[in-house]
Amino acid sequence: MKLTTRGHYSVKALLDLSLQSGYGPTSVKAIAQRQDLPAPYLEKLLIEMRRAGLVKSIRGAQGGYQLAFKPNQISLGQILAAVGETIEPLSRYSPDTNMAEDWVTFSLWQKLHEKLKEALYSITLADLYYDARSWQAAQGEENNFIV
Repeated sequence: MKLTTRGHYSVKALLDLSLQSGYGPTSVKAIAQRQDLPAPYLEKLLIEMRRAGLVKSIRGAQGGYQLAFKPNQISLGQILAAVGETIEPLSRYSPDTNMAEDWVTFSLWQKLHEKLKEALYSITLADLYYDARSWQAAQGEENNFIV
């Protein structure tokens, strides 16, 4: 599985939101500048994530987007699903009924898919945040956070 730009930008945006004090609203422009993302594309992704219930939008001068849940309640799988990322293996493949090897291979890929799906839905924004912070500390980097 390869994380596309769409999935990568979505994760970066929500990680950025998880860093906001009290998880308050943040403008698309501010997120885009901090994470070096194109603002118009980011806005579209945030709208998709709002529709999926992962973020809320707040109107007004101090408005923007904020997480709808705490970071430990939002999984990587939810984020990817919200923006249409899929991890379905062999979606159009149907094994040859006359070949045992085909069934074994197909079964193996199905099992691997289930394990990958379990992992994606068990990894939260909080996990990613702490992993990134640990790496930055090991590198001696300061607290600026760009994913």
